[in-house]
Amino acid sequence: MTRSDTRTLLVAGTASHVGKSTVAAGLCRLLSDRGVDVAPFKAQNMSNNARAVPRTTGSDHSPAAESDAGSGFGEIGVSQYTQARAARVPPTTDHNPVLLKPSGGGESQVVIDGVPAATVPAGEYYDDHWETARNAVVDAHTRLAADAEMIVAEGAGSIAEINLHDRDLANVETARIADADVLLVADIERGGVFASLVGTLELLPDDIRDRVVGAVITKFRGDRSLLKPGLEAFEDRTGVPVRGVLPFDDPGLPAEDSVDLPAADARTPTVRGDDDGVSHADAITIAVPRLPRISNVTDLEPLAAEPGVHVQYLPVGDRRDVGSGSAEPLVDADAVVLPGTKNTVDDLIALRDAGFTAAIRDFEGPVVGLCGGYQLLGDRILNADVEGTTDASTVEGLGLLPVETVFSHDKHVVETTLRIDGAGPLAGATGTVRGYEIHMGETRPASRDAPPAAGVDPALQTPFSPMTDTDDVGGDADDADAADGDEVDRDDRDGVALGAALGGRSGVVGTYLHGLFENRDARSAFLAAAASSSDPDRSIDRFRDSAGEDPSPYDAAADLLVEHVDLDGLVPDR
Repeated sequence: MTRSDTRTLLVAGTASHVGKSTVAAGLCRLLSDRGVDVAPFKAQNMSNNARAVPRTTGSDHSPAAESDAGSGFGEIGVSQYTQARAARVPPTTDHNPVLLKPSGGGESQVVIDGVPAATVPAGEYYDDHWETARNAVVDAHTRLAADAEMIVAEGAGSIAEINLHDRDLANVETARIADADVLLVADIERGGVFASLVGTLELLPDDIRDRVVGAVITKFRGDRSLLKPGLEAFEDRTGVPVRGVLPFDDPGLPAEDSVDLPAADARTPTVRGDDDGVSHADAITIAVPRLPRISNVTDLEPLAAEPGVHVQYLPVGDRRDVGSGSAEPLVDADAVVLPGTKNTVDDLIALRDAGFTAAIRDFEGPVVGLCGGYQLLGDRILNADVEGTTDASTVEGLGLLPVETVFSHDKHVVETTLRIDGAGPLAGATGTVRGYEIHMGETRPASRDAPPAAGVDPALQTPFSPMTDTDDVGGDADDADAADGDEVDRDDRDGVALGAALGGRSGVVGTYLHGLFENRDARSAFLAAAASSSDPDRSIDRFRDSAGEDPSPYDAAADLLVEHVDLDGLVPDR
């Protein structure tokens, strides 16, 4: 039963990527610091950046829930996982009951209560699944409100999409279901901030307009006093107070999706981590092919956060003009990471059609494949028509690991801790690593008729193994805010089902474990291999030793609000 005193504050935006996630995470940490029982909430999210979290008891609205809930884990958007960390509560599927994961071709996988329900175009979602999704939203909010004093809900996109007002789960419906106050967030960097605020208010349904308790302007650069006439004119016109103006300052929270990466068909790379004062010539460069259906880009953020490490996202583009054997796109790279993908098969075909596969095969430094990237590294993919849009049942992989992946409609979702005995690019990493898996397909050893490529160790190694009952599941993950109540699964799989590696040259390793580089030992081992791939005497430590300790991104987001936002009446003052 919902607490009678539970209050919901909906952080809604005038557009996408205006800073809603940062404001919501900051509020969650601020409220937690003040001793308020707070819970994050986003009714419906659209993102391929997801995390595996425990499914909530009673969350069974997905038609596939009964058959797919055996692990007890489900998927939520990474922003709600982050906000739960900020609130210091264990993340669950109730924090994001509906997740839409774009899979290409105008379709999205519909995940309800953490479990895939269908893969459909948008129109079919609204016709056949929206009512089920709305019921899941109502029940999830009710369960959260039974324990929380306050719920910080994050909207999606713009709250003023008048073509969607009758079916806008994340904004209009959330405000009504939760009887929420609404805080509008607008981004001044893109220009027209006052027009977007006034226009948004004008387009809101009357009952939603009456719920607006203030506005926050984000990403401001310059002299705030120059804004004063505009702020006063806006308040006089609308009666809505501007609660604050946040400076352009990134607290370091994980990206919600891949929108700020280069477009899949772009020709110019995008670099992350190059604001550390280390020159490109001195930095360790990790090349990441920007797959058209890239997912879980948060896997790379711990690398980019390291001083002296630059993560370079390379648009796949059409590289057939550089020659079939050229490694030109990777000429400046010290290591390569193949990231996750929402559609392994179609992204593998895209790499091949663009002439990029030869560059990866010819690369002589360390190569790591994560989840879908692991599947790309194998010899072949079987039942490929289950995953991709191709009619072919078998698609040849990169052939860097003697494994093959067999696809089925089953999806493996679990938060887990594994033992690691490093090999290849992870040589030297030992102990435990904590992370999560979200994937279709199972990987197994592949038989090879031909001898391995020159310089490659033919002995396939399996650096990951399940935990035993006597092992400590703590690991060495970076997140100091991990909640004590988090569940992890003791995996009963073994061998290449968890990961595989080959030595020789600088080595290749693949694993299904998302969050691998959030574990310090694994990250350090990989960066050591990357640093020494071009110079055996090169080390990352000299940059680490000169860097200061970064504050928690949750604390940084909260500090932004405390310093720049009038919180009176928005949050309890304790």
